[in-house]
Amino acid sequence: MSGSTTEDIYTNLHALVRLRYSSQGFNYLPRQPVRSLLSGRKRSRLRGRGLDFDELRHYQPGDDIRTMDWRVTNRTGKPHVRVYTEERDRPVITVVDQRLPMFFGSEKKMKSVVAAEVAAVTAWRVLAVGDRIGAILFNDSEILEVKPTRNERKVIGWLGDLTAMNNDLSVAPDRRSNPRSLAQALQMLERSIGHDYLVVLISDFYGWDETTIKTIRRISQHNDIICSLVFDPLERDISNASKLVVSDGRFQLELDPAHQGLGEKFEASFKSSVAHVQGELKRHHIPVLPVDTATPVTDQLREKLGGQRVLQ
Repeated sequence: MSGSTTEDIYTNLHALVRLRYSSQGFNYLPRQPVRSLLSGRKRSRLRGRGLDFDELRHYQPGDDIRTMDWRVTNRTGKPHVRVYTEERDRPVITVVDQRLPMFFGSEKKMKSVVAAEVAAVTAWRVLAVGDRIGAILFNDSEILEVKPTRNERKVIGWLGDLTAMNNDLSVAPDRRSNPRSLAQALQMLERSIGHDYLVVLISDFYGWDETTIKTIRRISQHNDIICSLVFDPLERDISNASKLVVSDGRFQLELDPAHQGLGEKFEASFKSSVAHVQGELKRHHIPVLPVDTATPVTDQLREKLGGQRVLQ
């Protein structure tokens, strides 16, 4: 990846903590800007925290005088009060993929780094509005669960765990990818959460199958799920690339995407898989948020969730 820095290949805790200062201009709350990816959802179960106006009724002995609606009282000649109900807490869980297929990038950053950044920006934004944030972090051999919390130190703690998973990625010959890890992480999620959660699933969806979609669908029956689909631009346009050099950590091989239509076959396979998973998720009213590795994560989230147009 030309022009990339060490932070683009492997993240670090300082970089993830630093993202708190740019985690603005978007939110996961029920009220969304018109151009937001999440606007107009009819089946959303997302709730904001705080006080929500419930009804206007006649004053009763014992009512707090501070809730008196003086405008209605003066107009009707009878005392009226405004009644509020406190909305329930809205815990958020980020499910973050750090498997070997995520250790790929052609222009700016690795998919694994982008996934970690989406998780960090989400965590800081959720804390900023006063909600709890937790995580399920997984790679090819391990799944780590962290319960939702508002404690900033605990959030930094699991961001440190995420950093460790990210830094453990390599293309060493003894490393093997586990396509079942995604399904296993989602099964752990299903067992551990109740109702009215927001789940932010951040993955390239490698290894997904019908069982994976069914698990997501069951979780979405009582919770909201947003799927951040991480991809690299080369995956969608590899046939136009020049000769590529790939490595398993020991040996290098030069490939020509034009040879026997190799690039076109890869593109077709990638687009078919992505289109299928997007179609399945959207069929069940689950928002899909594409996130690429070439554009700053905060810009993409502001544009797609905050409705802000970002100038390139």
